[in-house]
Amino acid sequence: MPDFEVSYSALQRRDPSLDGIVFAAVKTTGVYCRPVCRVRTPLARNVCFYPSAAAAERAGYRPCLRCRPETAPFCPAWKGTRTTVERALALIQAGALDTGGVDALATRLGIGPRHLARLFAEHFDASPLQVAQSLRIQRAKRLLNSSDLSIAAIAQHAGFKSPRRMTAAFVSLYGKPPSAMMRPSPKDARPGHPILLGSTTWRSVDAGTCSD
Repeated sequence: MPDFEVSYSALQRRDPSLDGIVFAAVKTTGVYCRPVCRVRTPLARNVCFYPSAAAAERAGYRPCLRCRPETAPFCPAWKGTRTTVERALALIQAGALDTGGVDALATRLGIGPRHLARLFAEHFDASPLQVAQSLRIQRAKRLLNSSDLSIAAIAQHAGFKSPRRMTAAFVSLYGKPPSAMMRPSPKDARPGHPILLGSTTWRSVDAGTCSD
């Protein structure tokens, strides 16, 4: 990962060359985003950088609602070159850790679980389980925004073991349950009126951006 000066300079310029390679987290807001985010650049003293969305979320930061860094956390620019890591990511994306454990995943890759953990720490600064959780939330959020499925159905499609676990994951990351992020029904919208999402209006959806 580039050093702080290079990363912060890229953030100031909104440099796309580091998009997907570094994720900027703002200490004063608790939000992380991509270096190309169009919000006001935070002060350097308030910023720290992470090599992956999963690492930022593990540190307690939530995704920016404007640049949506969690929606594309595995771009080729930072996945690394190790064949083992590539295969592990493909299996995790296919749901290997939704139905099995890390030991079983490592066995499929022909390595030990400790070595797999070291590879993920090196490439993502996160564990395989944390990466899998980030992917589950990503899948669920897409379904919440684009489908009319129930919470239970979305939890199942996203890979969560139960709706309760999905709710706990969303509350931990976003501070609100998944039901507050569901696509509003057209019948709930009236011309000239904001659509209510729990206690949040549709027009205020980008309140969680990473400016200081």
